Amino acid sequence: MKSMFMKGFAIALAVALVVSFMTPTNIWAAKKTKFILAGSIYAGWMPWYYANQSGILKKWANKYGIQIEFRHMDYIPSVVAFVAKRADACVMTNMEALDMPAAAGVSTTVIILGDFSNGNDAGLGREGCETIQQWKGKEVYLVEFSVSHYSVVRILEENGMKESDIKIVNVSDSDIAPAFIANTSQKAVVTWNPLVMEILQEPGITKVFDSSEIPGEILDLCVVRTEVLEDNPDFAEALTGAWYEVMGIMSKRGSTADNAMESMAESAGCSLTEYKNQLKTTMMYYTPESAAEYMSSAEVRKNMDYVRNFCFKHNLLGENASSVDEVGIQYPDGTVQGDRNNIQFIFDASFMRKAAEGKLK
Repeated sequence: MKSMFMKGFAIALAVALVVSFMTPTNIWAAKKTKFILAGSIYAGWMPWYYANQSGILKKWANKYGIQIEFRHMDYIPSVVAFVAKRADACVMTNMEALDMPAAAGVSTTVIILGDFSNGNDAGLGREGCETIQQWKGKEVYLVEFSVSHYSVVRILEENGMKESDIKIVNVSDSDIAPAFIANTSQKAVVTWNPLVMEILQEPGITKVFDSSEIPGEILDLCVVRTEVLEDNPDFAEALTGAWYEVMGIMSKRGSTADNAMESMAESAGCSLTEYKNQLKTTMMYYTPESAAEYMSSAEVRKNMDYVRNFCFKHNLLGENASSVDEVGIQYPDGTVQGDRNNIQFIFDASFMRKAAEGKLK
């Protein structure tokens, strides 16, 4: 089955590629009528595929007199395209938004907070590694510098342990499930759905932890390059309107919702049942009110502090980053975490609030 949760990998290499792609001229700024939204396969992002296929995205673009092309890409290439100014908007996690575009000096604005991982990421163990304490000194399969890496570090910290207590073995996302299943002497792995579900079908596997233990730390976002957003707010309004129309369909019970989710599952290469199971471990914000409220909460700021500290410790804010405050993060109330003179990551709840107040076209 096609991966539904292709989180970041080879971040350092990707950032290097991004920098090499960037152009010295700001050719994408100013007023535009044609835009590109880059999307990749993940349970919480499949609504964009349905918005595109159903004509909902086109309908909202037409309302604002613009054109929006939805472009399917693999995850990291989509983020690279965003940073290289080959896409105006993109879906990505808060960690990748910080350690790729923002760290590369590409100001990035969050316009939609779609969901957070609420069990999609998990650590699994065989006999002798059924608790996190038993992982001490053991090799752990994971995709290095991904949210899997982040989640196990956070769980270790929550249990009074350190990253150095385990031995990380970097395995690609495409190889990690078959490699762990085949190597029965390998005792621990951290990965994401649907790979978690696949591995748990094997005998003798225990779920040791999952991302529901660190709620709200792995956020899934729709972001727009700030330079594009400033001159083209209609683009963000059209995206927001399309997103919440689909959210309204999904949140209803019955055949209308099932037909929409059947389309999403088909795009993701899985069954409707499998897709619904993945949504169970995805905390979706189905209303703009709830998403705007959460984005504006103190919890998001606290969780972003964990994320930025992980990124700094692992040199993901750039080799020349002198402190965790290298990149400024601005929140909806105007407060800033990090360098006020280098604000590159902005949480903007205004478009979701417009949707909540019925102020979109």
